Amino acid sequence: MKTSCTQERLRAAVDIAERVVGKKESLPVLSCILLEAKGKALYVRATNLETGIEIAVPAEVMQEGVVAVPVGVFSHTVRTSRAEKIELSLDGQNLSIRSPHGETTLRTIAHDEFPSIPKETEGDAYQLSPKALLDGISAVAYAASQSMIRPELASILITAQDGTLTFAATDSFRLAEKRIPARAASIPDTLLPVKNALELTHVLSALPDEPIECRFSDSQLSVTAGTIYFMSRIVDATFPQYQAIIPKEFMTEAVLLKEDLNTTMKKARIFSAGTQQIGFHVYPSKKSFTATARTADIGETSDSIDAALEGSDLDINFNLQYLSDCFSSIRADSVSLQFGGLGKALVIKGVSDPTFLYLVMPLNR
Repeated sequence: MKTSCTQERLRAAVDIAERVVGKKESLPVLSCILLEAKGKALYVRATNLETGIEIAVPAEVMQEGVVAVPVGVFSHTVRTSRAEKIELSLDGQNLSIRSPHGETTLRTIAHDEFPSIPKETEGDAYQLSPKALLDGISAVAYAASQSMIRPELASILITAQDGTLTFAATDSFRLAEKRIPARAASIPDTLLPVKNALELTHVLSALPDEPIECRFSDSQLSVTAGTIYFMSRIVDATFPQYQAIIPKEFMTEAVLLKEDLNTTMKKARIFSAGTQQIGFHVYPSKKSFTATARTADIGETSDSIDAALEGSDLDINFNLQYLSDCFSSIRADSVSLQFGGLGKALVIKGVSDPTFLYLVMPLNR
């Protein structure tokens, strides 16, 4: 193999591929990236068996060939190069990386066991905005379960109907849903593992906001964007029918500034160390909304927040982290807190923003 390409394009490709590289010691080749010089491109590939990526870098190919190199030292070498162009050449078991400023030699690994990255060609292709996918995944990913005991809860549901792309995630204690307008009229329910979804966001964040091609099959989701191809396996399971658990009626409602609530919760975090518990004392009869937190070692705090209140008086406790997780997904300045009642769910929405909904269950005490 002998090829040359620009440092800038190779560095950008390796930066994206590096996030997909596996870390399984039982198969050392998974900790490598595969470089294939072919035609007029250098193909950079990486996989962890759950996801895979291929990026075509325009290159001058003097001799075609394939090589697998450990990603850490290779990416560092490329990233720190000051040259405009880099030449790669294979000499036996060594890969030489040359530039006008110097030469680095890396030991390679046998590439025969490098898994293939399946290309999806069946099923309908959908033209979607990378920003829509990125915003949808980012808005709900934190609500997915961190445990794989129930794979459907460690996944993000992606579906589309009537021109609306919907993302949802739940760990059974809270639920996040984000709806975004999309050109796709209908997409089958797809469960994308949250870990894979976060890897996809790194790819999407590097793309211009131009339509990308997505294919949804029974076994994988694939995304093609210019010279980049990304694939992920999908979960074969049934996502909970979460619409049925969203309350239709509420006992109490509070509308307040998101920044006021956020500031109060930051202070409460200090006083709830260990327990992560915050109490809301919502008294429409007294026009009072108070948040409290306490621990035996530190002390306690109580803060009053300006709010428009309706309904019945209520004292209720929540997990502080669960509440604060959703703030970055709410674009509105004001939020609506809709309480179902003691022991029932709280629904949080941005005022004048119907695209996002967050539901969280209270603590027992």
